[in-house]
Amino acid sequence: MWHNKTVAVIFPTYREKDSIYEAIVEFDASGYVDEIIVVDNNAEEGTVEEVAKTRAKLIKEPRQGYGRAIRAGIAASGADLLIIAEPDGTFDGRDVVKLLSYSDDFETVFGSRTHVPLIHSGSEMHFVRRILDVLYGKLISLLFLCGPLTDVGCTLRITDRAGWRKVSGECKATSALFATEWLLVAAKNKVKFIEIPVNFRARVGKSILTASLFHQAKWAIIIFFYIFWVWLYHLLGKKLYS
Repeated sequence: MWHNKTVAVIFPTYREKDSIYEAIVEFDASGYVDEIIVVDNNAEEGTVEEVAKTRAKLIKEPRQGYGRAIRAGIAASGADLLIIAEPDGTFDGRDVVKLLSYSDDFETVFGSRTHVPLIHSGSEMHFVRRILDVLYGKLISLLFLCGPLTDVGCTLRITDRAGWRKVSGECKATSALFATEWLLVAAKNKVKFIEIPVNFRARVGKSILTASLFHQAKWAIIIFFYIFWVWLYHLLGKKLYS
């Protein structure tokens, strides 16, 4: 619990069997987490057994997709504050306190993986990716007249219920694009948010989305055009989904 508000951590899982136990234990060690929800999104064999070693609650979301898993986790939680993270070893449980501290003043707090002192050896935040994230962040800040941004794809974040209500109706992406969509809709709908630097470590195992330069380039192009698509709806004063 944090200042009389209950806290939940939501972990979607697909291919994190070798890291999910440590992730749960590490985030739980903060001492402020009341509930940990693991969303089994067709997870690889052995994941359920790893989760069973912890106090985490396991739920299933058979429809494949990161966005679907996150929405299922949020729906399953009754906590006041919702921390979204990935159990692949990239995020540091010590950053829970940092997120909670900023949640006192903001509805949503987004993490940023682009701050050099916190980019750990072996992480996938290479030079080109970092530059693109920073440039895209500045573009969003300029188009939506919101606060400074340096990372458009960090999945570590915390939101209160008010912040989630302001974006939930327009965050419908089922894929990994959900993380960026949430950020864009928050900017579009004037959610009171801030971005803070978080630790970014080497991933345990391979990532499907960033496994090759081709996949990274494809996502960079998709995100670029998606930024302008959401901005167009912002200019027209329309919701993304009717």
